[in-house]
Amino acid sequence: MKQSVSKYDFERAFSDCGRQDQFSYEALGLLYDFFEDLDEQCDTETELDVIAICCDFYEADIDDIASDYNITLDEDLEEDEREETVLEYLNDNTMVVGQTSGTIVYQAF
Repeated sequence: MKQSVSKYDFERAFSDCGRQDQFSYEALGLLYDFFEDLDEQCDTETELDVIAICCDFYEADIDDIASDYNITLDEDLEEDEREETVLEYLNDNTMVVGQTSGTIVYQAF
């Protein structure tokens, strides 16, 4: 038996599992929309597994991502160029779910 999950239910599930600090409110919205779109495109029903999502997806700012993956960002680059460099790296190596104000949500790799 499958149960439909609203965006509110999705966000609440993270809180119920003690993972309310794993993603920002904006990032949870991006993830919810991502899974909704995936279900539509693949004609499937994704099971809500908060722990799996927390293991499979990250939210981080540009500097943390660059540090974690040893991406060289020249100090003379403008902020949008730094962001573009990091996004290019992520798109080449994994799937980017989306961006919030100041962070990127992407699949772990």
